[in-house]
Amino acid sequence: MSQYDALFEPLNINKLTIRNRIVSTAHAEVYATDGGMTTDRYVKYYEEKAKGGCGLCICGGSSVVSIDSPQSWWSSVNLSVDRIIPHFQNLADAVHKHGGKIMIQITHMGRRSRWDGENWPNLMSPSGIREPVHRATCKTIEVEEIWRIIGDFAQAARRAKEGGLDGVELSAVHQHMIDQFWSPRVNKRTDEWGGTFEGRMKFGMEVLKAVRAEVGPDFVVGLRISGDEFHPDGLNHEDMKQIAKYFDDTGMIDYFGVVGSGCDTHNTLANVIPNMSYPPEPFLHLAAGIKTVVSVPVIHAQNIKDPNQAKRIIEGGYVDFVGMTRAHIADPHFIAKIKMDQVDQIRQCVGANYCIDRQYQGLDVLCIQNAATSREYMGLPHTIEKTTGVIRNVVVIGGGPGGMESARVAAERGHNVTLIERAEELGGQITLAAKAPQRDQIAGISRWLIMELERLGVEIRLNTAADETLVKSLNPDVCILATGGRPFLEQNPEWGAEEGLVVSTWDILSGKVEPGKNVLIYDTICEFSGMSAADYLASKGALVELVTDDIKPGVGIGGTTFPTYYRSLYEKDVIMSSDLILEKVYREGSNLVAVLENEYTGQQEERVVDQMVVENGTRPNEDLYYALKASSCNKGQIDMEALFDIKPQPVLEAEGKAASDGMILWRLGDCVSQRNTHAALYDALRLCKDL
Repeated sequence: MSQYDALFEPLNINKLTIRNRIVSTAHAEVYATDGGMTTDRYVKYYEEKAKGGCGLCICGGSSVVSIDSPQSWWSSVNLSVDRIIPHFQNLADAVHKHGGKIMIQITHMGRRSRWDGENWPNLMSPSGIREPVHRATCKTIEVEEIWRIIGDFAQAARRAKEGGLDGVELSAVHQHMIDQFWSPRVNKRTDEWGGTFEGRMKFGMEVLKAVRAEVGPDFVVGLRISGDEFHPDGLNHEDMKQIAKYFDDTGMIDYFGVVGSGCDTHNTLANVIPNMSYPPEPFLHLAAGIKTVVSVPVIHAQNIKDPNQAKRIIEGGYVDFVGMTRAHIADPHFIAKIKMDQVDQIRQCVGANYCIDRQYQGLDVLCIQNAATSREYMGLPHTIEKTTGVIRNVVVIGGGPGGMESARVAAERGHNVTLIERAEELGGQITLAAKAPQRDQIAGISRWLIMELERLGVEIRLNTAADETLVKSLNPDVCILATGGRPFLEQNPEWGAEEGLVVSTWDILSGKVEPGKNVLIYDTICEFSGMSAADYLASKGALVELVTDDIKPGVGIGGTTFPTYYRSLYEKDVIMSSDLILEKVYREGSNLVAVLENEYTGQQEERVVDQMVVENGTRPNEDLYYALKASSCNKGQIDMEALFDIKPQPVLEAEGKAASDGMILWRLGDCVSQRNTHAALYDALRLCKDL
């Protein structure tokens, strides 16, 4: 561990000693239930991080202080009522008993929310200017409301303190109410709350004074800010240095959390949580710039994923604490594994942004590659225990993510595991996805699983097509089929798949088919494959039109991810067209003609191209399943009540081999139906954890 010693040097924030330099920074978890309370799921999620060694957890991104700042849409924590206090006590006790510290971010969202839910409030901003991302209109806040909200901040901080939390973080980032007052882009007021620099600072300063008066000098109060809004009419880096120094000079701020970019437009939102298309720590220089003008510790968190990055940042003195939030979502035992010299066993974040993109859809935050994260309360383990029962012979067919996770978990349980894959390498569709521009880091999911399979001694057979005879010759007690799917091009015979008129996105990304020069992509799924194929073809010099029958290309891709695709596609002059159904493809000389029909008008139009690519999802590879089903003891069936309740499958209760009348047979992933990587991994974990 000596090479990482810098990460384990304790440091004080105010009088609070943080045991190491790693922080899980504030993010909206979408776990708070019962009116915004930190109930069991919430507590267990943060307890796992503390158990894994995280020094400081700042929970509750965008936790609201006022009743008119809606929280239900993303299930944030509600600090506007005293009912939260005993829930905080449970949270604080769970984290503290493992040596960690826990704080919460508090805010009023102002215009950055939705009005059409919960209490249906009128949203507010300094000058009544709407926010583009949420498309929500708002009123101009009145002076009486300003003072009421300042008092709400103070009472929220009191509740956090009475609940045993170690501090609060005032959110003045991402265009919440405090920095809405700061920014001339949003604050056009000419009264005492706007106009001059001091006027624009007044709301934030009065909030700080009220909070500090309520909680006293020793309770930690931090401030999270942007290092640069990246808007020509917004706050630039020099402006933010001036603001940071202004607040630091009060002596009432105990630390600054600094991130890059505003996020009140779709394009800037993508900067705030950089996905895999960004370089490592792209905005570290902004945090380092703030550090030069303040006297208290600085935390920075954006695209810092591995311990070597973190070590270099701390040793270089750029900041005092490194935020590794998505890193802890991927592996909450990140710190413990460094301490135990198990760095190679860290499941590193790949920047898929499945977590945050779900949050922006109002869904609970989940990790694309770690199905146990946030399901600790259900009994899903991060550490797989050895079985105390019979040792089984487990055969897994298919080396995609679901198959590899099944093999990993079964091997961790202590069973004898054989994994069979027909391709020359493991990875399945992950390998294919990684060939696209901006998506190469997705291969990290496979790399970790492969390393784990090698560590656990799983027998891996590549370039092997499994059939009924081969499976039965291995005499499995349990056979898990993860044979995936195949491109579904034959849905409409008029597309001419049988005549070879269309090819799949798989054909393009795998290199099986050479890129054309003038290409039409028809994408009915509107997730990654179609966009990736368009980006790939355009990068090879093709003229590309991406057509969908949906409302816009890439509509199924989350809010922090689709903007990076759009940037790249617009730069490459890709044409994007919506509301068009592909009716027919036919050959005309050396060209192909695609007949498109507008869904709403019925009007048809044609495109003449030299290559036609269709993304229409997959159909399951299920022949082997049906060949094996009759001879299995469970007829291939999964007990859904047990699966959904995270309980052992009843068929496992049989003594001996598996069951007296045949092997156990399960299938998961795309060989059942098309879902996604997380779904396959989730099924694999909840099925195999009790083998």
